[in-house]
Amino acid sequence: MTNVDQHVHIEWRGGTCRVKWWSGEYLPSGRKRYESKGGFTDEDEAYRHGQDKLYEIRHGTHVKNRDGATLFTDWAEDWIKSVDLKPNTDRNYRSALRKHIRPYFDSWAISEIDVLAFRAFKKHVSSTLSPGSARIVMTLLAMILDDAVPRLIRVSPVERTKRRGTYRKQSRRERKRDVQMESIEQLARNLELLIGPAGYVLPWTMVMTGMRPGELFGLKRQYCYPSWPGSDPRDGDDDGRYADDLERYGNAPGLMPAIRVQQQVQSAGGFHLCPPKYDSFRTLVIPPFLASMLEQLLASHESEWVFPSVRGANLGGVRWHVNYWRPAADGSAAHPKVRRCDPRITAVAGWEGKRMYLLRHAHKAWLDEDGHSRFAVETRQGHEVPGVEGDYSNVTVAMERMIMESLERRWQEFQASVNS
Repeated sequence: MTNVDQHVHIEWRGGTCRVKWWSGEYLPSGRKRYESKGGFTDEDEAYRHGQDKLYEIRHGTHVKNRDGATLFTDWAEDWIKSVDLKPNTDRNYRSALRKHIRPYFDSWAISEIDVLAFRAFKKHVSSTLSPGSARIVMTLLAMILDDAVPRLIRVSPVERTKRRGTYRKQSRRERKRDVQMESIEQLARNLELLIGPAGYVLPWTMVMTGMRPGELFGLKRQYCYPSWPGSDPRDGDDDGRYADDLERYGNAPGLMPAIRVQQQVQSAGGFHLCPPKYDSFRTLVIPPFLASMLEQLLASHESEWVFPSVRGANLGGVRWHVNYWRPAADGSAAHPKVRRCDPRITAVAGWEGKRMYLLRHAHKAWLDEDGHSRFAVETRQGHEVPGVEGDYSNVTVAMERMIMESLERRWQEFQASVNS
C-alpha cells in the first residue's frame, strides 16, 4: 500500500488500483473507518477521487457507500411510513408504489437511479398508464428521490423542466362545455328518484357553492343554514372568526345565508372525516332559493348529515359514483344492474360519462361570467391566491352579497324561462 496522504491511501491489485479514504468515523475498536473505490488504472486519478471525497466530507455533502447502496424499495417503504397523508392520498400512493414503482426498481440501489433512469421510467409509465395516473406515479417518485438528498444521494435525479425530447402540449382531462341550468335540473330530478329529496338539493348545492364532493358528503347540519353560525361548535381558537360570522351570516333580516366548509369525507379503507383539501376551511354565502331548499331538506329528516343516503347513512360510504351519480348522468338504461335504478331516469345530454366534479367547475365559470373579483372566486373555491394579490386582498361583505345576488338571479331567470 502506498501512503499518499494521512487520510487517502492507494493500493494496486493486479492491473488496477483502489483508493481508500477516511470517512471521518471510527470503528468500535477505535480504528478509523475507511471507504474505498477500485477499478482505477491511473494512480493520480485515484488520488484525486479520494481527495474529492474528503472535500465532500468536510463540507457535509458526502454520501457514504453503504448509504448509497440502500435499496430503493427499502427507502420507499420507510418514506411512505414517515409521511402524514390523508386516507385517499395514502391509498393512492401505496397503490402506485406497489403496482408501478417498486416492480420497476426492484433490486436497484438508490444511487443507481440517475437522470437517465428517471427519464426511462417516465417514458415507461407514460406509455402504459393514463396521463392522470402517470402524473401521480411520477410525482410520488420525485418526492421519494428528493427526500433521499443528502443522506442517500448527493443530488436528486428529478428533472424540474422539460428541456429534453419531443415537446408535448398538456391536454385537458376532458372537453368542457357550457353548463345549462336545464341540465342541472334534470340531474337533480334523476338523483331525487334515486335517493329522495337530498338527491334533488345536492347538485344544486354543488353548482351554487363550488363545494367538492367529499365536502358535500361531510356537511353536517350544524354547519349548514339555517342553524349555522349559531350552532358552530367553536373548536379551538377561531381568531375572531366566530364574532365576524355572527355579524355577516344567519337567517335574521339583513344577514346572508351561508354554509361553513369544515370537513370532508374520505372512504379509503373505511369511513374517515378529515379537514377539507389543503385545509381550505371557508364560509360560502348561498342564494336565498338554495337556503330555502336546505331548510326544507333538513326539516324532512333527522340525520346528522345534510345529504344522507336512503337509509340515513353517509353518502361517502355507499359507492356514490357507481350507484348514484353514473345512473343519474347516463340514464337507467345504461346501468341496468344498479338497484333502485328507476326507468324514468333518462340520460342528461352532455353529461354522459362526465364527472360530478364538473359541477364545481361550472360554479367558477358562472362567477367568472358575472365578473366577480378573482380573489373572491378563488377563495370560494378553496384555493390560495399567491403573491401580493393574495397577501393584500380580502373578501368583503359587498363581494359576498354580489355573489349571492348573481346566483339568485340565475335561478330566477331559469324559473322564469321554465314558466313562460
